[in-house]
Amino acid sequence: MQNELTRATPLLDDAGNLVQVGWSRQPILTPNLEKTAIYPWMARFLQFIRMKRWNYFAIFTPSRFFSATLADLGYAGNIFVYTLDFESGQLHEEGLVIPLSKGMTLANGTTGTSNYEGKGVQLHFQSSNLAHQIQVDWPAFHDGRGISADLLLAIPPEQQSMNITIPIPGKRYYYNHKINCLPASGVLRYGDLTQDLHPDSSLGQLDWGRGVWQYSSFWNWASASGFLPDGRTIGLNLGCGFGDTSDATENAIILNGQVHKLDQVTFEYNPKDYMQPWKFRDNQKRLTLDFIPFKDRLAVTHLGIIDSVVHQMFGRYQGQVTSDSGEVIPIHDLVGFAEEHLARW
Repeated sequence: MQNELTRATPLLDDAGNLVQVGWSRQPILTPNLEKTAIYPWMARFLQFIRMKRWNYFAIFTPSRFFSATLADLGYAGNIFVYTLDFESGQLHEEGLVIPLSKGMTLANGTTGTSNYEGKGVQLHFQSSNLAHQIQVDWPAFHDGRGISADLLLAIPPEQQSMNITIPIPGKRYYYNHKINCLPASGVLRYGDLTQDLHPDSSLGQLDWGRGVWQYSSFWNWASASGFLPDGRTIGLNLGCGFGDTSDATENAIILNGQVHKLDQVTFEYNPKDYMQPWKFRDNQKRLTLDFIPFKDRLAVTHLGIIDSVVHQMFGRYQGQVTSDSGEVIPIHDLVGFAEEHLARW
């Protein structure tokens, strides 16, 4: 059963318990992370090392994917930028691990300023209820080719998002806001390439997460933002693998900015060969999708207490989905990604 939240409250009560558990169409809970209580009172000052906060932006253009992330893992910050050419398959990624997240600022809420400046790199995210501005300047990226971006992701007035609040054992929790299919404009520069983005052909999305996770974690995530032949936008957000999702999963179809909620969705893939087709099916017979990968973004981090292996597969979705009204929507060659992530963090 999916429990939809409609009442605005703080995320946590004074004892560090979740006030509400479920999903919502807007980020209506105030993330008062200072109320976290996973340790006894005398050890609360150490809780910051277990707090996870991140802003992951992704932009789909007709020919290229671009992503920029600020993540505060408590004991370290993680910054990464990457871009993929769909036709050639060329992918380049660079990242920084910042001890104790020095020089990084992340807003607690879905609006506000998040940035990092240091080691010759600048990332600046400015978020409001109207838009997200993404500014990146990394002159040394890819052996001095450099990468920069000045992008605006507009949030249309009626745009909905997929938000979940779920418990994790030990008074831990996960509060997540994902918003797809945001009209993108601005300029992306990478080496000799200059690409102007226009909202009728480029879309962006945000994965915003706040919470306290178990040290060893596993999850699957699949997402896409694109256009249907009739001009409407179509987005996918599918996920599983962590926390108690009995009251809420993050599974949804986003049609023209409106969330069409799904219940349980299975990920079927071969963990010995991620390039084989993946299959996605739901328990209400509203989603039947095959995913054909064309690129494996393998991101591996082994840095002491941080250990992470991500297979983020880029590919094309084929099949059909059904809206809340019963409209059957064919999906043909929708570019997106699907991933498996193993982490000790």
